[in-house]
Amino acid sequence: MVARAKDVLERPFSMDYLNLIFQGAIVGLITGGIVSCFRWLIDHTLQLLFWWYPYLEKHLSYVLVYALFLVAISWLLGKILKYNLTNLVGSGVPQVEAILLGQNSYAPWQILWRKFVGGLLAICPGLFLGREGPCIQMGACVGQGLANDVFKTSKKDQQTLLLAGVAAGLAAAFSAPLAGVLFMVEEITTTFKPRIWLTALAAALSADLMTLVLLGQQPSLAMYIKPFVGAPNYVFLLILGIIIGILAYAYQYVLLEQRYIYSKLNFLPQRYHSLIPLLLTIPLGLWNAKLLGGSHDFISYVTDMSLTTTDLRAILKLLVLFFIVRFVFSMISYGASVPGGIFMPILALGAVIGCFAGLLGVSAGWLEHSQVLGLILISMAAYFGAIEKAPFTAIVLLTEMAGSLASVFPLVFVTFIAYTVDTLLGGRPIYTALREEMHFK
Repeated sequence: MVARAKDVLERPFSMDYLNLIFQGAIVGLITGGIVSCFRWLIDHTLQLLFWWYPYLEKHLSYVLVYALFLVAISWLLGKILKYNLTNLVGSGVPQVEAILLGQNSYAPWQILWRKFVGGLLAICPGLFLGREGPCIQMGACVGQGLANDVFKTSKKDQQTLLLAGVAAGLAAAFSAPLAGVLFMVEEITTTFKPRIWLTALAAALSADLMTLVLLGQQPSLAMYIKPFVGAPNYVFLLILGIIIGILAYAYQYVLLEQRYIYSKLNFLPQRYHSLIPLLLTIPLGLWNAKLLGGSHDFISYVTDMSLTTTDLRAILKLLVLFFIVRFVFSMISYGASVPGGIFMPILALGAVIGCFAGLLGVSAGWLEHSQVLGLILISMAAYFGAIEKAPFTAIVLLTEMAGSLASVFPLVFVTFIAYTVDTLLGGRPIYTALREEMHFK
């Protein structure tokens, strides 16, 4: 007997999770609105800092007043963190993973507003923290809160909507819906079930739609990359991938040591550790305010500076200094028990690596000058992919953020090499390692 189409296809409208997809879209819309406000406030505050520090340099008498203002921010941040320090510090991704594993629980609406306000208090003064971590946790809180209190879903669907909130949070943070879903699959749930990823995709798309309406259509990190001219020098790219893998392992190692280092500061309660990096922003800002923040502004600044330089030796020295300062202060910022992520700080360091490698490659005749911008994008993806242990997310995220599909094979090649080297050295997914360091009640 020959089968017909009706014998093998599903009946129309028989999908048993259509309502769940609709609920995911609502999670995305609300998350997109919250994250858009969060992004707008951070971006405009950082622009204010770029004006404030040059002004402060000319009026040094205000330095003490501003230092007292930062002390007040640290005090207020400590009051907010006191509610639930463990679940409010850092990016929030390890805490969300712990919920899904049954190791953690919290009241989502209480965490949501505290993460929003606490994230602003930590990031806006210029700490080297990313906005995406708080955005991911806020999205998870929206998904979990709506599932529990509004939709009254089953336990299984509560987890699905929490995951949808994760995807929506990252999608809204970077205007990158595909990366949001891939991050959820690759880093959080590690499963690829249609029920989960379709709901997450609905949430990510609706969240991104909200950011497009509220913030505009330009990619989060607009870098219009030209394709590589001729064949890339793959020996050079292989060496670059190995170096990035080593630097990625160094980042993981030092970051995971911060909890131990800060535990030695017995004179200062943990919830007030923010006082240290907040006060350190003053000399950094007076030296170069463009260094402050997560930040896509710094990436644009260092990229433009590298592409227009006429003094190669001076710019290479400055890039090394920038990398050291960004690396060290990123550790001090994240280790200080404050709300904030590591995505953008990692990407900023990757951009510096790419600028340095690109200029060095051009001067040695290994690269065309038109390939430098592509190499910056490649280095950002490779560094991020190796540290996060999420290479697919890294590749798609940088492609979406930059608004460019150029240089895909070199992008994948260097990311693969860096990921492999970091793994051989003993590197692990950074959020899993951070979660294992934490103690949940």
